[in-house]
Amino acid sequence: MSGHNKWSTIKRKKGANDAKRGKIFTKIIKEIIIAAKEGGGDPDSNARLRLAIMNAKGANMPKENIERAIKKAVGSDADNYSETSFEGYGPCGIAIFVECLTDNNNRTVASIRSAFNKHGGKLGTNGSLSSLFDRKGIFTIRNEGLNTEELELELIDAGAQDFEIDEDTLTVTCAKEDFGSVNKKLAELGIEPEEAGLKRIPNNTKQLDLESARKVMRFIEALEDDDDIQNVYHNLEISDELAEELGKA
Repeated sequence: MSGHNKWSTIKRKKGANDAKRGKIFTKIIKEIIIAAKEGGGDPDSNARLRLAIMNAKGANMPKENIERAIKKAVGSDADNYSETSFEGYGPCGIAIFVECLTDNNNRTVASIRSAFNKHGGKLGTNGSLSSLFDRKGIFTIRNEGLNTEELELELIDAGAQDFEIDEDTLTVTCAKEDFGSVNKKLAELGIEPEEAGLKRIPNNTKQLDLESARKVMRFIEALEDDDDIQNVYHNLEISDELAEELGKA
């Protein structure tokens, strides 16, 4: 299994923890708000909102929370979030790409700069890591009662490139350009992913010894605990040994 999917699986399991689930809900609500504010509160005519609602359901967010977020977004007192990103290197030269939704850019910049400095990292300029990551469509599907062979054939026709099965989930990867067609095919098949979106996948990963990898993961988890940060991407190779240790934490 790829390092990206190992880490995603670990985070999904940790998301069962109440404190972690609260963080996940906060990030999803922000995405719902910015999607509804930009494209309106009707998911039938707003693809970004439709995707955000799907991810909210996949995270078991209560329906009333979703409806409240949409209502707030289209009202006069909606929060003004802006999208921004940061790039740099963490401990041991691991590439880090951070995506944010914030209502206070100065606060976010200060917080991220402080985190990089505290953990021995170094912020770079925007675009400095663009060649290290590709944006790809990632779908996480609960593998219950699915004929995965037939499903894979259907999705390959829609543009899917790669499939990984881990315990009870199927992860589907496609090119950025094919995200819409794969999502449409899943809808036609009556399959609603637990999570779907465009993610930054490293072209190459970097291996570290276990202690160095721990330092990097402490930094990544510190970033992910920041409410202004939506996603953190990295090129650390998640070994089986590291994945097992992280799963216990």
